Amino acid sequence: MFRLSKLTDYAVRTLVELGRLDGVVTSSTLSAETGVPEPTVAKVLKTLAGDGLLASQRGARGGYRLAVPLENISVARVIAAIDGPISLTACVSGGAGCEIGPDCALYGCWDPVNDAIHEALSGISLARMAKTSGRARGARVKSDEACADMAATRGRVADFTGAVGG
Repeated sequence: MFRLSKLTDYAVRTLVELGRLDGVVTSSTLSAETGVPEPTVAKVLKTLAGDGLLASQRGARGGYRLAVPLENISVARVIAAIDGPISLTACVSGGAGCEIGPDCALYGCWDPVNDAIHEALSGISLARMAKTSGRARGARVKSDEACADMAATRGRVADFTGAVGG
């Protein structure tokens, strides 16, 4: 099963919340708003700031703010900031860590699948995720239009991976 790490999930939540709150926000405020423990929020904020997605401000009125608009932050960028490059198998990342390497019958075959997933995740901005979230709309119900758009993205990945596998 392909699953995002908890830290990536927390990073997306934190970034969307920062976009909603606007301005400089403390880690304790973000923790309270997202339900993520403050030490974890602090770790995520530091990592995202190091990647250039956030700007930090020190002092009595310190905290973090978006350095990049949510429209320009893709899910793929957040994954890369938190977990490193998207790589389904060791051979996708150039074979480092793969015991078989170029002698494998499937060497390089995962590249198009990995590329399709990366492309799909790169096409989903955090602004789009914020728009589909119930929190942004004042309710726990997703927008039908936004959900249909997300389903279409899943369909493109499924079509591509089916073509590669078939």
